[in-house]
Amino acid sequence: MSEPLSFAALPARRLRPFADPAVRALLADCLIGLEKETLRVTPAGRVAQTPHPPALGSALTHPHITTDFSEALVELVTPALSRPQTVLDVLRDLHLFVYRHIGDERLWAASMPCVLDGGADIPLARYGRSNAAEMKTVYRRGLGNRYGRTMQIIAGVHFNFSLPEAFWEPYQAEVGGSQDDGPAAARDAGYMGMVRNLQRLGWMVPYLFGASPAVCRSFVQDPTTDLEVFDAQTFYYPYATSLRMGDIGYQNRQEEGTGLKANYDSLDAYTRSLTWAIRTPCPHYESIGTKVNGRWEQLNDHVLQIENEYYSTVRPKQLTDWMEFPTLALRRRGIRYVELRSVDVNPFEPLGIELEQMHFLALFMLYCLLLPSPTISPRERRWIDSNEVLAAHRGREPGLRLQCSAGAIALRDWGEQVLEAMAPLAELMDGAGGGASEGAGGSAFQAALRAQQLKMAAPEATPSARILDEMRARGEGFAEYARRLTEQHWEGFRRLELDPARAASLARLAADSRARQAQIEAHDEGDFDHFLARYFAQTETEPVTLRSPFAPADGLNEERA
Repeated sequence: MSEPLSFAALPARRLRPFADPAVRALLADCLIGLEKETLRVTPAGRVAQTPHPPALGSALTHPHITTDFSEALVELVTPALSRPQTVLDVLRDLHLFVYRHIGDERLWAASMPCVLDGGADIPLARYGRSNAAEMKTVYRRGLGNRYGRTMQIIAGVHFNFSLPEAFWEPYQAEVGGSQDDGPAAARDAGYMGMVRNLQRLGWMVPYLFGASPAVCRSFVQDPTTDLEVFDAQTFYYPYATSLRMGDIGYQNRQEEGTGLKANYDSLDAYTRSLTWAIRTPCPHYESIGTKVNGRWEQLNDHVLQIENEYYSTVRPKQLTDWMEFPTLALRRRGIRYVELRSVDVNPFEPLGIELEQMHFLALFMLYCLLLPSPTISPRERRWIDSNEVLAAHRGREPGLRLQCSAGAIALRDWGEQVLEAMAPLAELMDGAGGGASEGAGGSAFQAALRAQQLKMAAPEATPSARILDEMRARGEGFAEYARRLTEQHWEGFRRLELDPARAASLARLAADSRARQAQIEAHDEGDFDHFLARYFAQTETEPVTLRSPFAPADGLNEERA
């Protein structure tokens, strides 16, 4: 099997469908959604010990405000919309609503956490008294037992992207597969190709948007670390972009002793590889135990407790029914969207992400769809993993070279060629019109591309370089720096007013979510042991046996776990 080109202009036939104005107009209907994690902290900058405020609604059932690993790790989920600015407006309103109900607590401005006193002070998220709630908490207890709790409160922004269903028929006619398979098969194959290319070129995301070049000393548990000393309370690498995406996180450690590697050759190969992992016992985790002295310490001792435990920079996704396996949802209904998970929280932005970045990420994901995408060989998989860590730890280092099918290549040379190859697509996206190209005089995608070309040519313009420069100029360590920006954002949100109609709508959503949680608890059947056994007994051909009539209309799923 031939290795893919590492960088290339888009083949002309890949752009040919857009010669049709009707197809070109579909680009304005691409959908974008955000999931932003943010840590609740005290005014002193420590992890909040308070429970998730009831006024925010039920973390189990609320469609937009939930929690991740910890009670203190809030997750804000926007709907998928075609206008990036509207997505940001929704995210702003969610921030304002949260700030109304957390008293004097703050939302931490950075991906890497605040000063920690060890994992024992990180409270696990709790979701009520139902079996479904217990399952979510046990899953998190298992994560803590397997990888340590400190790793689990690293925050990020997940960028979700999809194309309209009407796009896939003309795409298939020019690009993808047998006409007998239908547009749905072309869609799934196209999205899996996008996923593979997002991994090949994934190192660009930490380089361009990485915002975690330093970390509080209290976070680092390994006494043999080769991180360098920035000051008495801060570790860093001089040319780091995103320590969150480096090997101090648990994503690389996850594979030690398990032999797990997801297979991205096709949707079928991907779901089968994850299904194997959640069905296969792992000696690595047997020592933890499952139910110990009457308390569940993990959902099982398998390679993965559930699919979400497999950390990846990008995932193909489908909305799930109540308590449905994500892999079964993919097998039954195909891929609905692709989730890019490698985006750091931008501490310079109160929302953690800004409009220009969203335009570029949408452009980048579309480029990765249209670029040819052969399957990933074992050798290329090693290059992908190595390139990601090199870019995260040393991305701004002069002369840094990455590995691709053409041999070793300077990161900046590779990046400049990729960005140049994206220029015709940026022009096409702006020409599509609609909300997606709003801003910059109707040339938002081209402007966003130029901004990234500047960063590639001038590493000092990247967020990671700006953070370290500011820390040096002010004589601040990481915790002090992040706390100062946290206070600035807090003051800014205090000066903003939440639209009364929007506030009332969010209050109704919160009340409805609490009512749904109460109904789920009132109608719970059986004990937790039997509930869990039924959950793991799901198969592709068997209907879900745990369906709840009280779930929200857009699905309640463990993908938010």
